[in-house]
Amino acid sequence: MAGLTLASRSAERRTYSPLRETWRRYRRHKLAVVSAVLLLVLVAAVVLGPFLWRVGINEIDFTARLEGPSLAHPLGTDDLGQDILARMISGGRISLAVGLAAMVVSVLVGTLIGALAGMSRGALGHFLMWLTDLFLALPQLPLLLLLIYLFRDELKAAFGPEGGIFILIVVVIGGLRWMPVARLVRAQFLSLREKEFVEAARALGASRARQVIRHILPNALGPVIIAGTIDVAAAIIAESTLSFLGLGFPPDTPTWGRLLFDAKDYLDIAAHWALFPGAAIFIAVVAVNFIGDGLRDALDARRVI
Repeated sequence: MAGLTLASRSAERRTYSPLRETWRRYRRHKLAVVSAVLLLVLVAAVVLGPFLWRVGINEIDFTARLEGPSLAHPLGTDDLGQDILARMISGGRISLAVGLAAMVVSVLVGTLIGALAGMSRGALGHFLMWLTDLFLALPQLPLLLLLIYLFRDELKAAFGPEGGIFILIVVVIGGLRWMPVARLVRAQFLSLREKEFVEAARALGASRARQVIRHILPNALGPVIIAGTIDVAAAIIAESTLSFLGLGFPPDTPTWGRLLFDAKDYLDIAAHWALFPGAAIFIAVVAVNFIGDGLRDALDARRVI
């Protein structure tokens, strides 16, 4: 009997894994699970949509202009008779790609600056935090508009109308969203670098780079992942705002924000034109925020669930 008990306990220890425990804690957050499903549906729709719905985004049919949802056009048509569903599928790929790419930029820059500031014991850390506070004090929307005005023509000429604007928007949005990540990473590093396991690695002769990569950074990734999900939502909203103001992608590139910009003059006679892209932006942003809440609960080891 004792042997069976020991065997069962060892089996339980073998089946335990941090990933499984994180999933167990995450799935307790019902809204986070539902949001993850909704976001996966959105991603699948924009990725697989062109293979299932083969209507061209620039096919014009003046006889069907401003029609409501129907079997021929499930989400209706715009003022040129173009299919809104096809244009939303195409624009959704761009809007979500901008959000993910800008998040990667902000997380990489913020993690690098936060790690340098957290490991520094001299003037470098103070300077980097001063730089972070300086960027936090800058008005983001006016600065974003100014940078778009200054560099969009050069990047369009270098990388094409769509490629240049994509690079510019991703770099600018990501470059203005790294500060919260840097402050989180610095706080984590200041706490973790004094822990016993880091002190043991330092006593065994581990270099500073090895301490960061093998011991400190893996234990600081939880808040970074949560901040990254928030940055995705913020980047989607920023891109939609730029497109709504007419400063984003070219008019023939139907991002969700651009669809809202084109629909603003027809709200009284074709409300569906603005309703569906607005709903897509709302669902994507709310889903990402709830996913961040779920990850916060799942990755917080001090939280009892």
